[in-house]
Amino acid sequence: MSELIGAREQVHDIGRRRAWAIWLVALAVYVLAVFHRSSLGVAGLLAAERFDVTATQLSFFTVLQLLVYAGLQVPVGVLLDRYGSRRLLLGGLVLMTAGQLAFAFATSFPAAVVARAVLGAGDAMVFVSVIRLVTVWFLVRQAPMVTQLTGVVGQTGAIIAAAPLSFLLRELGWTRAFAVASSVGVVLMVVVVLVAKDSPYRRADVVSVKLRALAQSVRTVWGNPGTRLGMWSHFTSQFSVTVFALLWGFPFLVRGQGWSEASAGTLLMAMTGWVILSGFVLGALVARYPFYRSWIVITVVALMMAAWAAVLLRTTPAPDWLVVVMAFATATGGPASMVGFDLARSFTPVHALGRANGIVNVGGFMASLLCMALIGVVLDLREGGGMAAYDLGDFRAAMAVQFLFWGLGITQVLRFRRRGIAHLQRVHPGAVDQMRAGRPWVHPGLGQEGV
Repeated sequence: MSELIGAREQVHDIGRRRAWAIWLVALAVYVLAVFHRSSLGVAGLLAAERFDVTATQLSFFTVLQLLVYAGLQVPVGVLLDRYGSRRLLLGGLVLMTAGQLAFAFATSFPAAVVARAVLGAGDAMVFVSVIRLVTVWFLVRQAPMVTQLTGVVGQTGAIIAAAPLSFLLRELGWTRAFAVASSVGVVLMVVVVLVAKDSPYRRADVVSVKLRALAQSVRTVWGNPGTRLGMWSHFTSQFSVTVFALLWGFPFLVRGQGWSEASAGTLLMAMTGWVILSGFVLGALVARYPFYRSWIVITVVALMMAAWAAVLLRTTPAPDWLVVVMAFATATGGPASMVGFDLARSFTPVHALGRANGIVNVGGFMASLLCMALIGVVLDLREGGGMAAYDLGDFRAAMAVQFLFWGLGITQVLRFRRRGIAHLQRVHPGAVDQMRAGRPWVHPGLGQEGV
């Protein structure tokens, strides 16, 4: 593998107005990606009717979309290190626009599946591109909070999917509603071309990786325990809110808990609002206590497990307040998952961040697609009559599979936390003590801007 690092002549201020402008444009692309990703959450029941599919087939839409997303993270990371965020944001917009437009006109299950796969490929290019921009354009002391802002503000795309898309589907119908949604991508392509810039330096850091060296490149990044600590943190905290918001939350509330469709949609929107509020709190905690970032993730996951247990152990529908508490606890997993990228940043030089972030991002989405698929399988095994036949007992059994993933994830987070600390003490003496004292530690490959 040959690496070419460009000259580090700074031509723009870091963490100032231009950085915020570029971040806002990239954030708008991420909001659109979350919207496209979440669109099936409120259209799931309509999709089941339009394509005449079972619960397993319905879950396959989102599972395949997330499988493509997760499967492309490492290749996208390599491309990101080589070509930069701007080109990948444009590529992502092109694919998402094409996929959503194809989904608008799809009338058969196979055609719709292909459309969602293309959408997933575009989605795969967006988030890690935004995170890389945050890393290179903001001061180290700013990065944890801006990373949290990226995640929580990006979730407004789910609000847009939960309310305005529902309205468009009712007023315009399936085809026109999704066609209108796809057109937003064209506008953002123009804005990205005009505003986005990869780096505040005259030449951005790039990495030229030959194909024959790709496997070794990925093994090197994977071998860093900080990368795997970030991945398992993302795995453990992110999947539940993704499963709930993208597919199974709406049917669980309507068919399992007896809520009206309007109330279920309102709760999904309220969850996104809670994501934003809790993200600010977690961002401040992560910046203040860098040594305890993994424990922050585990604490959030423990609260999620307790809330879900309280709901699922009941043989009758849970009180509305308890369902709301469970939903908000679940939503907190979104901001908690962002800690995984902050962990990876502490262990990785800037020229390898694309690959590291890609591996981290695989964790939560791989857990999401496996959990989502398993829920659909359990539902079909218990009741073969389709979506309208599922009751509370079916959903209690199906949603309980989440505990398998939480248990595995917590075990791995604790395991790689120990390995990560040992790695830093061995390779970077003093780093652990610095983080214990509440001061951010920067990998030597990142430079010392803002410290």
